Amino acid sequence: MNQEAPIIVGLDIGTTKIAAIAGRKNEYGKLEILGFGKAPSFGVQHGMVLNIDQTIKAIRQALENCYASNPNLEINEVYVGIAGHHIKSLQTRGDIVRNDTDAEISQKDIDQLINDQYKTVIPASDQIIDVIPQQYIVDALQNITYPIGMSGVKVGANFHIITGDKNAIRNINRSVEKSGLRIKDLVLQPLASAAAVMCDMDFEAGVAIVDIGGGTTDLAVFYEGVLKHTAVIPYGGENITNDIKNGLGVLKTQAEQMKVQFGYALADEAKNNAYITIPGLRGQSPKEISVKNLAHIIQARMSEILDFVVYHLKQIGMDNKMLNGGIILTGGGSQLKHLIQLTEYTTGVSARIGYPNEHLASGHTDELTKPMYATCVGLILKGYNDYENDRRALEENYVKINTSYFAKERVARQAESGDEWMEEEAEEETADARQDRKSRERNASLKGFLDRMKTKIIDMFTEEEDAKL
Repeated sequence: MNQEAPIIVGLDIGTTKIAAIAGRKNEYGKLEILGFGKAPSFGVQHGMVLNIDQTIKAIRQALENCYASNPNLEINEVYVGIAGHHIKSLQTRGDIVRNDTDAEISQKDIDQLINDQYKTVIPASDQIIDVIPQQYIVDALQNITYPIGMSGVKVGANFHIITGDKNAIRNINRSVEKSGLRIKDLVLQPLASAAAVMCDMDFEAGVAIVDIGGGTTDLAVFYEGVLKHTAVIPYGGENITNDIKNGLGVLKTQAEQMKVQFGYALADEAKNNAYITIPGLRGQSPKEISVKNLAHIIQARMSEILDFVVYHLKQIGMDNKMLNGGIILTGGGSQLKHLIQLTEYTTGVSARIGYPNEHLASGHTDELTKPMYATCVGLILKGYNDYENDRRALEENYVKINTSYFAKERVARQAESGDEWMEEEAEEETADARQDRKSRERNASLKGFLDRMKTKIIDMFTEEEDAKL
């Protein structure tokens, strides 16, 4: 294991469960899971914290279970997933005009572009969660994915901005901070899930991630390596459970158990003569539940969720011919039997289940390969992406500083020795070094002129004094 890599913790605050997973990348770039804990969630509904005290208790319980799996862990900061009805998104465009056109486009220019988007006008009750660059434009060149190192005067980009309700975000922050943790970053849940279940080919081919959680279903659409769209559909596994509870007249715990053990997303696949026996309450006679009726209830709600997916895909012009990678179903709700067939029938797009084992190293428990943990694993990957970007920026800045320093030293030595500049050495100069050299040459020229004037004045007065003598 790579001991130099940091330990990063993902915290998934869901409607039905709260999970904490600690991981570290090994020398092969795969995630080694160092700790795992979960707890039932009672203070969250539809992805939003509605009871802070219960949410705090659940977070602490998940952390205790994580520590129990690895007593050597020390968790201080976490990456947290966010979802809910309040999440919105919008598209913007930003541009900057660079002063030093001779210099290469740097990370500093990109950071300025992104930071400018945080000034976008949004409703007063909302807050910007994330600004995601889609494609860059350098002068007349478009559809650039990585402009750093290029030359250009005007640099622009199209952005996907994700916003959320300020109070909903504050409630998440309070719950985590009162649990003794610090939030490193808030990440939209479908983006975290996408990181866990997708590979580079998926990004290029075009896929739609459908993360069916307990309170919401989250959608993220990628095409040609660019995030095209995000959306939060206000229905999830909890709605299916409540439909079963109300439709069949059973307890919520019984409805959840029937959904998990006997639930079908496609009613045609359920047997007509199959029944489930539910114990009666307080001496009442047992109740017989038809598996076929159960499947009809599940299919009705799942079809509604998938209709929303089709609606969003049509809104952005992503028909079935463009999604060559198909639909990737993940989250706890994706484990329903025959959901793939229902998805393909409803959307006309090929579908598969996304398991979060794409980036996991061997040796982890089978529990972690379930789709319900995709968000948590993706949060760790997001943390490592930030860490590697920060490290790369530091290394580039270190090289730039040293290059500039040595260039200035060479300028100084050549100015002192009177050597002429060679053309190839001038090309190696940085912009700062060139500016410094020109300043030195101007100063040297001015100093020479003043010295010559000073000599002439002294000579003039010396000749007058000699004449008097």
